[in-house]
Amino acid sequence: MTALAKAEHLTIRQLRIAAAIGDAGSLVGAAATLNVTQPTISKALHELEAIVGVELFERTRRGVVPTLFGIALVRHAKLLMSQIRHAAEELADLKDGTGGRVVVGTLLAASATLLPGAIARLRRERPRLSIQVIEGTNDVLIPALKAGDIDVVVGRLSEHRASPDLRHEILLSEGACVVVRAGHPLARKRRPELADLAACDWILPRAETTLRRQIDKDFAEAGLRPPASVIDSVSFLTKRKLLLQDDYVTVWPRQVALEHLGRQEISILEIDLPSTFGPIGINKYARRRHPVPVLRGVDRGSP
Repeated sequence: MTALAKAEHLTIRQLRIAAAIGDAGSLVGAAATLNVTQPTISKALHELEAIVGVELFERTRRGVVPTLFGIALVRHAKLLMSQIRHAAEELADLKDGTGGRVVVGTLLAASATLLPGAIARLRRERPRLSIQVIEGTNDVLIPALKAGDIDVVVGRLSEHRASPDLRHEILLSEGACVVVRAGHPLARKRRPELADLAACDWILPRAETTLRRQIDKDFAEAGLRPPASVIDSVSFLTKRKLLLQDDYVTVWPRQVALEHLGRQEISILEIDLPSTFGPIGINKYARRRHPVPVLRGVDRGSP
């Protein structure tokens, strides 16, 4: 019988006893910890060693010392006990309706106001809810959603949405806008055109993203070559800092741009990018139902 097959015969009780022996360093100490008799612990240890086929603890005058195999088993047993404890806590939270855990993937289009507002409302309903937010682009977030690492993705919906594994909820439609720093020479131009941007230094999303393809399409339909990406970064903070300190041009979702416009940090150029107008919403994996009403508040939110 293989080691894996043997491990499948272990019980939670046996693993709990192994962890207790490892912590206490003696069978008597483990018995006291678990509130059972010492013979019960001794019998369980013999059964455990018979199953795995190796000695887990060396008996000494002062107690027991874990062998190499014992060290490994105790480590995994303690991890498993911790996971079981966390599972019990989460179930209790879900039962009283205030807890749980969700992992949210977000694209830039949702990160300015839509997602923060939804999280705030959801946390008021479930004050013990744990929320993890992962920023990225659809080419990274959607595979993670399908793999079960993310519960829901909020942001600009991909132009390639014909996937039977995904369910989409459109919340609003929005376009992107051309952004420069306040004081940029183009900000003083009364009627800038797309052709004025062709020779500029650009900060752009990656070529495989939906937004980048839309930008390139608008340039092509205007008879212009798409801009070269001088800066290509997934870090919004880095891109924002670069934009504010030099004469770069970039494209941001309108809600993100309006957020910074209110701080008088940037200028929005009145240049249409019609291909960027599209749905903002939620991606969920159709075959999985999460026990927490994931971002239910986002449906009631306003951008």
